[in-house]
Amino acid sequence: MRQSDALAEDCITLLRMSLWDTLGKLLGERSVVLGFVIAAAIVLVGTPLTIRLSGRIGGVESSDDRPRIHRGPIPRIGGLAIVAGILIPALVLLDNDRASEGILIGLPLVAAVGLVDDLRGLRPRVKFIAVGLAALIPVAGWDMTFHQFNLPLIGAHDIGWMAYPLTVLWITVVANLVNLIDGMDALAAGIVCIAAAAFAILAASFGRMEIAALSAITCGATLGFLRHNYHPAKVFMGDTGALTLGYLVGSLAVEGVLKTTATIALVAPLLVISVPILDTSFVVLKRLKYHRPPWSPDHNHFYHRFLRIGFTQRRTAAYLHAWSTLLAGYALLLRFVPPRPYGIWNLGNTLIGAAAGLLVIATSVYMVYSLEIIKARHLQAFGLRRLRQDETEPEGAVEEALTAGRP
Repeated sequence: MRQSDALAEDCITLLRMSLWDTLGKLLGERSVVLGFVIAAAIVLVGTPLTIRLSGRIGGVESSDDRPRIHRGPIPRIGGLAIVAGILIPALVLLDNDRASEGILIGLPLVAAVGLVDDLRGLRPRVKFIAVGLAALIPVAGWDMTFHQFNLPLIGAHDIGWMAYPLTVLWITVVANLVNLIDGMDALAAGIVCIAAAAFAILAASFGRMEIAALSAITCGATLGFLRHNYHPAKVFMGDTGALTLGYLVGSLAVEGVLKTTATIALVAPLLVISVPILDTSFVVLKRLKYHRPPWSPDHNHFYHRFLRIGFTQRRTAAYLHAWSTLLAGYALLLRFVPPRPYGIWNLGNTLIGAAAGLLVIATSVYMVYSLEIIKARHLQAFGLRRLRQDETEPEGAVEEALTAGRP
């Protein structure tokens, strides 16, 4: 009874932790602070070395594999510096006695898959399967799974043996989501940086300091890479970096948040990586609509649409980063100002969450309308007044012009 009472008391303490308590805990943790700083420093120094290496081993970007924004050749193996910037401080500073050990064993395997694709080229199906096999290491070897999902008003539901394939699928899909948005300067690195920061805070709030430290290391590595990747980019992270970061984000979400029994456990990761999820979902549905393979290249990603309506690359990245920050911030709000603390509805918290939720929805609707994903005719169907008068070009003709992966 004493052990169970102590466990219950620890759980209550974690539930009562405020955002400021959590930030204080993070900043007071040596592995978090040192890991962040060392990762950023390694990537800052190491990225120029990958630029020199790329010309010697054929790691230079072309537009053959997918439509690109750039016209000239750009080194694309900057992900090697990111991998080194994560692995070195993680191996030195972390205890690695739990799931983080499995994550770190799988990480270089995912990076190797990405490097082979950057240098030689791999089919999307092969990459997907290879990342899934690497994800089996922490999932099957270290039992890094979420065994239940908990939704507001619905409650917790155990998923039994399905936890293993679903966790592998989650990590593999997230890895490929990050890879698919890596088509413009600073975009993928910035979004992963925001997600890693959010997962560091969330993991610390649940007492998972090992994962919080690994999240902080990931955040530092991506921040260091942004120095060389902002427009005009000197280097791309390539699949080496994008697949590795996506694998990490998916794993951090599982071990840091999804594995907990908190009501926010399922909602928070979906909010934190909403922009890659929405972007890829829209692009895939668009391709299916026009009877094309889901993974065929085109110019329908969010960043392509922003550029078509006249945004610069820096402005496009800033908008998408701000959107990601807003969604991640809402996830943190729901964690620290929960509508149902201790399972009892709180009117004040509920009103705050509802008001913030309306702001998030309104901002998201504005973004997709600006990108012409929601069109004036869609608003008219709901009885809303027409906001634009320029929808004269048939959608099919536009799609035809943007198909087949030509820059």
